[in-house]
Amino acid sequence: MRVFLTGATGFIGAAIIPELINAGHQVVGLARTDAGANALIAAGAQVQRGDLEDLESLRTGAAATDGVIHLAFIHDFSKFEENCAIDKRAIEALGAALLGSDRPLIVTSGVAMLAPGRTATEDDAPAPHSPRHSELAALALAEQGVRASVVRLPQVHDTVKQGLVTYAIAIARQKGVSAYVGDGLNRWPAVHLIDAAHLYRLALEKGAAEDNRGARYHAIAEEGVPVREIAEAIGRGLKVPVISKSPEQAAEHFGWLGLFAGLDGPASSALTQQRLGWSPTALPGMIEDLDHMQYFPN
Repeated sequence: MRVFLTGATGFIGAAIIPELINAGHQVVGLARTDAGANALIAAGAQVQRGDLEDLESLRTGAAATDGVIHLAFIHDFSKFEENCAIDKRAIEALGAALLGSDRPLIVTSGVAMLAPGRTATEDDAPAPHSPRHSELAALALAEQGVRASVVRLPQVHDTVKQGLVTYAIAIARQKGVSAYVGDGLNRWPAVHLIDAAHLYRLALEKGAAEDNRGARYHAIAEEGVPVREIAEAIGRGLKVPVISKSPEQAAEHFGWLGLFAGLDGPASSALTQQRLGWSPTALPGMIEDLDHMQYFPN
């Protein structure tokens, strides 16, 4: 397949490119800058110039390929709702180019806030109060006949980045303490970067082979890592104290991350493993990666 990949130069996109190429697919990556274009060429991908607000470029990229994986998102959380609206328009533009065809569209979402306090499954509907519109946009396209499906991500990690944990590390470095909320027993699910990339490929290939409109897949290897253990690993890495913050103190200490710091949001991938034949491999878990990352430059 010839695959159009948005977010191709990002953390997850850069891992999906070799996953697709090694499976015999061609990749056309969206690039906003010359540096991004050069990185894509070096990785063996072709280049489509544009960004999430260049809807014509998105439509052109989708129209000229056999399937689309949409990963790109503007990670400026000070403008989160605005960026969610940009994401929705981008998904609609990609879907418009696929209408009337059997070409799959894989949209990215998250598992946070799906079912606070219990283990979320693929059958759980999108969080009703989330400003992120990706799943609803994908569902609307599926109802129009597009083979749109959703991959929900937890904290995706290796020894370089770890999803929201990356921001927690930056806060701990800035404030000189690694904090958690309350008893820290609330849980965040996680998956290694390589396993996440493999799941995207399987979702794409299944979408091309079967009618999976509206399917939801969970990229979950660890159903729930206690946030206190995450904070303790950060404390070891930065050599700073590990402390508890009350729920009332969380917003002041964590800023926007306070919305998630005390969230208990475990999630399962049992249905995904059954439907896609995906099995997370014996890669390092979240804590092991945190214990082996480089916290300080040489």
